[in-house]
Amino acid sequence: MPRGGPDGGDGGHGGDVVLVCDASRRDLGALRGGKHFRAGRGKHGEGANRHGARGEDLVIPVPAGTQAEAVDGSRVDLVEVGQRAVVAHGGRGGHGNKRFATSTRQAPRFAERGTVGEQGWIEVRLKLLADVGLVGLPNAGKSSLLAGLTRADPKVGDYPFTTLSPVLGTIEGEDRQAVIADIPGLIEGAAEGAGLGHEFLAHVERCAMLVHLVDLAPLGGEPEANYEAVRGELSAYGAGLEGLPELVVLSKRDLLPVEQVEEAVAVWWQRLSEAGAAADSDRAPRVLAVSAVTGEGLAELRQAILAELPDAAPARPEREDLGPAEFEAEHRVYRPVGEGGYSVECEADGGFRVLGRGVELLFERHDLNNEEALAYLEQRLNEIGVVAALKAAGFEPGDDVRVGEHEFELHP
Repeated sequence: MPRGGPDGGDGGHGGDVVLVCDASRRDLGALRGGKHFRAGRGKHGEGANRHGARGEDLVIPVPAGTQAEAVDGSRVDLVEVGQRAVVAHGGRGGHGNKRFATSTRQAPRFAERGTVGEQGWIEVRLKLLADVGLVGLPNAGKSSLLAGLTRADPKVGDYPFTTLSPVLGTIEGEDRQAVIADIPGLIEGAAEGAGLGHEFLAHVERCAMLVHLVDLAPLGGEPEANYEAVRGELSAYGAGLEGLPELVVLSKRDLLPVEQVEEAVAVWWQRLSEAGAAADSDRAPRVLAVSAVTGEGLAELRQAILAELPDAAPARPEREDLGPAEFEAEHRVYRPVGEGGYSVECEADGGFRVLGRGVELLFERHDLNNEEALAYLEQRLNEIGVVAALKAAGFEPGDDVRVGEHEFELHP
């Protein structure tokens, strides 16, 4: 502004991409298909010291139980309604030339560039918040049992893999309730990707106990072998699922005489007791026989679930390399690289490289074709000690210096 001094305002910051736990969401179907999400761009600064507006945040609603890894690698775990997590931060707006006015530089003809916002692909996973996982082979009767125990209305059919996605139901007691998840049928090899069960084993990780349903009269199989197959897949999954408290429920008791049902319950209890003793486990097995068709044993099963359900899921190692969940903090902590937040390295060709995010940002924010901007950069390099560190490393005027993607001869 001629004869009026600098009057350029600052640019606005870019918006953030934010995941928000929403009670109205039940799955991640809205995110399916590799969609792109972009937050609002910050507005340019203007004359008369007018600052640009901040870009609008892009809020993505997700269901409770959602886990994600942000673009910067931090982990988030959204389990409470209203909880928020930033998965991609917007860029920072640049300072206008008004910010660089001093008593000796009264009319600076340069300004800062804004920084680029974070971008990249993130993987979002849903692990249902259920207290009890209902597991078993396909056609063991899990959907029928869930419909009998709760008010859930899962699809019931006489063919394998009738249930294609987990279904939740709730058991109400006098002083507590339990949420049960019907996990689609597991088959041998599910932990390695066979069948459908491997896609939903992650939902069991949050459960505090298991209800393992075993068909008393399976077609073309033995109940004991079926039980061991599912237990093997839980163990192979690698998240400590095999150590969860378990109720063994023998289903379809209406297909056998009462005497055979009672004998089967006794045999199963004896087998599991011996297996627990051999494994040096103090877990007292509970075996029940029920019929979802006639309702026999369902009341006893409800009471057993409410009575034996732990107050919280036991601590277990995370599957694969998923570390402890991290929530969005009020402040972000940056740790400097080397003394003063930068370091100097001598490279093989005799040049010098300056490492440090703060120094790299200085060069990203300024136009290196602008003489005044270059003079300001050299001043800042002297002020923060970079030039002194270069000289201490053997630098001489005229040597090549590299910062980020920039390379130049420095003549301080």
